[in-house]
Amino acid sequence: MALLSTQLPYEQMLTKWSSTLNPMLANPLNGVSILLNIKLVNGVNVVNHLLGKVQQGWFLVDIQGPATIYRSAAFNDKTLTLTSSAAVTVSIGVY
Repeated sequence: MALLSTQLPYEQMLTKWSSTLNPMLANPLNGVSILLNIKLVNGVNVVNHLLGKVQQGWFLVDIQGPATIYRSAAFNDKTLTLTSSAAVTVSIGVY
């Protein structure tokens, strides 16, 4: 990461700092919510993601057993639909 210089004239500093910081602030991963200890069954599972908006993505934070897990329905504003190859407890990051 580039250092933000404090030795620039004010107008240049604003431009330089905003061009450096805005992409980092816009990253959707800054708004991750963690759903802890979600029990999945073998097959299709519908989990309320609690975001209040259409989610952009998800990832496993923790998995407490061997299973293959994948998203099996389109994103929407209420739920995340996952299919699991085994009954397992997971923690999921949603954003």
